[in-house]
Amino acid sequence: MSEAAPGLVVLANVKPGKRDVELLNRGEIEARRGVTAQIRKDSGGIPAGVLTVKRNNFVFIVSVLIVVGWCASEVRAQGLPAPPQQPPSALLQKEAAKNVTEPCVQPAPMVRLEDYDGPLKKVVGTFARPLERKAVHPPHYKPGVKMCTLRFKDKLVLFVEDSLDPVTFLTTGFNAGLDQAENTDRSYGQGAEGYGRRFGAEFAGQASSRFFEDFAYPWIFAEDPRYYRLIHGSAGRRLLHALEHAVVAHHDDGKRMFNFSEWLGTTSTIVLSNTYHPDNQRGFAPAAQRVGYSILQDMGFDVLREFWPEISRKFKLPFRGEPELVSHDSNPATN
Repeated sequence: MSEAAPGLVVLANVKPGKRDVELLNRGEIEARRGVTAQIRKDSGGIPAGVLTVKRNNFVFIVSVLIVVGWCASEVRAQGLPAPPQQPPSALLQKEAAKNVTEPCVQPAPMVRLEDYDGPLKKVVGTFARPLERKAVHPPHYKPGVKMCTLRFKDKLVLFVEDSLDPVTFLTTGFNAGLDQAENTDRSYGQGAEGYGRRFGAEFAGQASSRFFEDFAYPWIFAEDPRYYRLIHGSAGRRLLHALEHAVVAHHDDGKRMFNFSEWLGTTSTIVLSNTYHPDNQRGFAPAAQRVGYSILQDMGFDVLREFWPEISRKFKLPFRGEPELVSHDSNPATN
């Protein structure tokens, strides 16, 4: 019999006892503990590769949604014939027939830029449309009548249109220029390359904000992401109503509810921004401060949406009119 390592001879010829099995199991457990400790040390309990894959998947999904929406709008604009014109009442009747909330009203159509011929036509039209897109005027003259529900695809279209709006790109370019001048995110550097990186990071923040606040959380919580104008009442009451929207929103059935999309959407956007703003201060306090600033900004836009009808009429700017009531004979609105 040839010479061999004692350990090999034992393993080859002797059946391991209970003590040997315990030692082997203990060694395996210790090895696993060592790997787990190393993972916790390196990435806080989550392997860095997993974080990278999840982050890249999210950015990829958002990018695909934006590109698909843009392509669809281009195809509709260039390759498809215009649909036959129908009277507004027929359109509203058709839309209400597909809606779960009856009777309901649809917002009046947005003013087309081609129909506006006032001063600063292009500038006014460009900046007015984002305000009108997310603002509606619920009816006050018929009890029980609600705004028509936004369906899944309506919320998705709202997110895509807000993300691809010209104002989004103008705001992104302006903010990227300010960050460049202040040398925010120093790791991006300066010059054209640094500006391009800042522009991309800023656009990612704009798109993710609209994704969470216009589509994701409104769909999860069945929430209407639009702002409901009060219109009637004193200026102080309307101001409080606009500020209240940061906390109170409307359910798809028209009932009031907590504004989940505002708070969860803003928080999700701020947390995600740390992945493409490497120089951001980490921790709860800096994140809470950025969330507060963002919500204050949204409150300011809600105030502007509330008083936009008066502003637009004062300066003869485009503004859509009152919504038209739609009811069915089988389910008429009650007085």
